[in-house]
Amino acid sequence: MLTLDNYSVAYGESEVISDLNFHVKPKEIVVVVGRNGMGKTTLLKSIVGVINNKDGSIKLKDKELHNLPSYQRVAAGIGFVPQGRMIFSTMTVKENIETGLSSTKKNQVSDEIYSLFPVLFDMRKRRGGNLSGGQQQQLAIARALASDPELLILDEPTEGIQPSIIKDLAKTLRIIRDQLNLSIIVSEQVLSFALAVADRVVVLEKGKVVLDQTIDLVDEKQIAKYLSV
Repeated sequence: MLTLDNYSVAYGESEVISDLNFHVKPKEIVVVVGRNGMGKTTLLKSIVGVINNKDGSIKLKDKELHNLPSYQRVAAGIGFVPQGRMIFSTMTVKENIETGLSSTKKNQVSDEIYSLFPVLFDMRKRRGGNLSGGQQQQLAIARALASDPELLILDEPTEGIQPSIIKDLAKTLRIIRDQLNLSIIVSEQVLSFALAVADRVVVLEKGKVVLDQTIDLVDEKQIAKYLSV
């Protein structure tokens, strides 16, 4: 579904991602973990096109994305849920989700999205800023799904969410993957969430992959060492 070959990303002369080789299979959930400053957000933003990669190749299926702007990457099949959710607080829930339709030929939100998030249907006329943190995260995911992605990317989705809701979020992402046949990339620091949702865990350290394990072979203690300060 997604392939990065010899992939590098830099801010000016400062290289943050170096010669990275990374892939995501169809219908696979890959969680990228690592401490702050290790390159997780830079990697995701570069895949979405907010930052261009310096070197290497990035392909969604067989389509080369290098130098394509973000809107063309969304049209090609990438949905993005940014860190902090970044919903439109003064717009209604329905209006927020409808902004995700701009890259499609649709003019209304599908019933399937509301079936995944019934609370958003109940609150569709309420302003986004009046929702709880967990509900806003659901809204940000629904908005990304409205663009009909084949690859869904979420940056630190558990940030600012109550622990009791984190388990529900992991379950929801797996339902989304199964129901919509998506591949999903998640960047995360909460290891319990990562292990609950992932098919594969990738550890990023100083812009390089230092560990790549399928969930059945994951060594939790080894991963925890990389996350400790």
